[in-house]
Amino acid sequence: MILASIIQTITDALPAGLAMVGIALVFAIVLLIASIKLKVEVDPKVEAITESLPGIDCGACGFAGCSSYAKAVSENPELIGKCAPGGSDVCDKIAEILNLQVSGSGAKLLPVVKCNSHTEDSKFHARYAGITSCTSANALPNVKACKYGCLGFGDCVDACQFGALQIIDGLAVIDYDKCTGCTACVKACPRAIIELVPFSQENMLTVACKSQELGKDTRGMCNSGCIACKMCTKKSDMFEMNGNLAQIDYDKYKADESALAAMEKCPPKVIVFRGKNPDAALKGHL
Repeated sequence: MILASIIQTITDALPAGLAMVGIALVFAIVLLIASIKLKVEVDPKVEAITESLPGIDCGACGFAGCSSYAKAVSENPELIGKCAPGGSDVCDKIAEILNLQVSGSGAKLLPVVKCNSHTEDSKFHARYAGITSCTSANALPNVKACKYGCLGFGDCVDACQFGALQIIDGLAVIDYDKCTGCTACVKACPRAIIELVPFSQENMLTVACKSQELGKDTRGMCNSGCIACKMCTKKSDMFEMNGNLAQIDYDKYKADESALAAMEKCPPKVIVFRGKNPDAALKGHL
């Protein structure tokens, strides 16, 4: 009512042109006052945390984006370490901003494809003419003999916004120069064969298989699957058996002579290096 009265007074008292200028000035003043009154104060700590984050809004932390995570972690410091792409450096920066004595989260978690079966390694592929996605193919039986093997249709490739994956000869391969550890590929794989591993070194040993089949059954399906021979566990104590599958205890990880001996003695050669330069890592230990 007051604003309408002011406008009417201006309209009655001034010529049309000046009246329009006067009305515009009144609205500008009103908007200025409203912006001041309604201004939302931003916590400087939240701003500082946001600036310390990678800014890629990948969602690996479980929040919609970096700004949402910044606000959440400022209110709940227990969320420190949820930024996979930022790793321990970001963890330490956030702790410093919040004035907390918290060390970094340690080794950066990066994905590894727990399969080493290329097209020629699998002993049976059914002819599949459906939707070219792993999720669709996985809903049908016998698309690939091993139900734990990479289907190779590239759901993980489509999910990665950084172009860090590609399908090479039927197997998903990660480019670790581009990978941020955002976990999008982990979530996209319907067979859950992409897992996060703590990369304490640039290149890490991994058992590139997820099969829980008996050794003789694995041999009948794939040339590069774990056959549960337990040879690796006899060579190095960082290897252990999970049912019919050998796996690495990364709390005990050390790429020493015993671990390399386990890799060398593995009959199906399923223990491999993954990382930015796995070939160089292998040659460095020969």
